Amino acid sequence: MKTTTQRRGGEAVRLTELGLGTAQFGNLYREATDDDVRQAFEAAWEAGVRYFDTAPHYGLGLSERRLGELLSEHDRSEFTISTKVGKLLVPNPSGEDSQDDQGFAVPAVVKRQWDFSAEGVTRSLESSLDRLGLDRVDIVYVHDPDDFGDQVVAEAIPALVELRDRGVVGAIGTGMNQSALPARFVRETDIDLVMLAGRFSLLDQGALDDLLPAALARGVGIVAAGAYNSGVLATDRPPRDAKYDYDTVPPEIVERAWAIADVCERHGVTLPEAAVAFPRRHPAVVSTVLGMRNGAQAEENIRRFAVDVPDALWTDLEERSLIRPLPTGSPVAPTSAGRLS
Repeated sequence: MKTTTQRRGGEAVRLTELGLGTAQFGNLYREATDDDVRQAFEAAWEAGVRYFDTAPHYGLGLSERRLGELLSEHDRSEFTISTKVGKLLVPNPSGEDSQDDQGFAVPAVVKRQWDFSAEGVTRSLESSLDRLGLDRVDIVYVHDPDDFGDQVVAEAIPALVELRDRGVVGAIGTGMNQSALPARFVRETDIDLVMLAGRFSLLDQGALDDLLPAALARGVGIVAAGAYNSGVLATDRPPRDAKYDYDTVPPEIVERAWAIADVCERHGVTLPEAAVAFPRRHPAVVSTVLGMRNGAQAEENIRRFAVDVPDALWTDLEERSLIRPLPTGSPVAPTSAGRLS
């Protein structure tokens, strides 16, 4: 599989064009067995995936522990791993008999505590390294600081810059479900990457207004996540109770997804295949991260990633005002099957 190299403020970090997101390794929405996640990991590894993303938030540390175990079977030089800071896991004595209330099927024996201070960032990273069983990670993202922008600029990112300058991490950035605040971070700070979830997809191109042009101007790479917008784009014809942005999909979004699916079918492409290919059209996007719960999901996502999507599809969708055109003069990255090797 082809790789891209992102280097801005720190060392060169290699990213495969397809990355494995491991929220499902933390039992997102429902339990995934150890065998499930092993099969997903092994299918991705066999296909050449070498970029893996996790976070303390995913299953209250379960994702990090599972991913660390799987990666321990491979040489450290063979893979790139990212985790996130900003949500410390602290003891929760009253939660022993309850389940996590943020979408993960795990016991609430610990709880999340927002902390974007310099000390909190360092503590969070140290705890993640313990769970992963590693002495360093390649990329650290500040996770969902929607209400903490000023503190992130003043404390969290400077702390990460120092860690990067000392060689403790290779690259730094932020991971968010919005584009406006990451655009501010790109303009005002020295980050290398932004993991953008759901805001540059078949159903939402809001990042064209702020983040993507800022990233191109500053040489910041975009890691596209949430290509399925939480699930509504994961099937050929999404049901009306599908998930969209972690909630039940609004009726108008279903109608739009069906309209896009109609056009896709006329070009011999399924809705999920187009959803996976779409983010790669923008030159700022350096990797696409997809969640994979088990071996079957991993194999299907890998197959979708390799599909040759005709340029005529994007033209047709633009002419029907179902997607926005890229700005005039923007180079468009190829989305053909040749990107998998």
